[in-house]
Amino acid sequence: MLYVRKDEKADMETSFFSILILGFLLGIKHALEPDHIIAVSTIASKSKKLWRSSLAGVYWGIGHTLTLFIFGMILMVLKSSISERMSMSLEFLVGIMLVYLGFTSFLSYKKQVHTHHEKTSYLKSLGIGFVHGLAGSAAMVVLTMSTVTHVWQGALYIIIFGIGTCLGMLLFTTVIGIPFVTTKKQVTLNRCLMQVTGAVSIIFGLYYMYNLGVSDGLFSLWF
Repeated sequence: MLYVRKDEKADMETSFFSILILGFLLGIKHALEPDHIIAVSTIASKSKKLWRSSLAGVYWGIGHTLTLFIFGMILMVLKSSISERMSMSLEFLVGIMLVYLGFTSFLSYKKQVHTHHEKTSYLKSLGIGFVHGLAGSAAMVVLTMSTVTHVWQGALYIIIFGIGTCLGMLLFTTVIGIPFVTTKKQVTLNRCLMQVTGAVSIIFGLYYMYNLGVSDGLFSLWF
């Protein structure tokens, strides 16, 4: 009987380890969702050095993970959930943010780069990640609660998931930063790329809000 229990414990540990690996891979995949990519691109496009572009992605991942962990743990401990109306409203906030980021990126070519620009960009990346994490907290809790049985497992799962998102965004911002860094001395082309990035963010943000409000029925829940 003792050996059976040991085998069962080993199976449970293996199963949970597999869940953590899955969470890590899902985190990488999650980082590459269109709204995440477009939002961080508006920040990465302003970096003049590749490592700074990469670091912007890491800051996004930290902000995203922090929100998921805080709100996810609160909801799991309370065994509560976010209403559909609130969840969709938070998603709508992402659309507003995308439009705002698009406009700032589209118009930023008129401004000179200041000494504290990079520091501001990192804080902005952190804030973008925070908003994305807030909007995704409802889905994260549902995913976590369906995967694990204990709160501590949920906490570990979210952390591993977060590490995956940090890595995914690190890789992406490194790649997306290359054309902006290599064209930094070609002012006209660099500005054109920044404006294209901004325009894409604005268009996608408007589409994102329309889809949530009209197609998914958020406006009917509001009014």
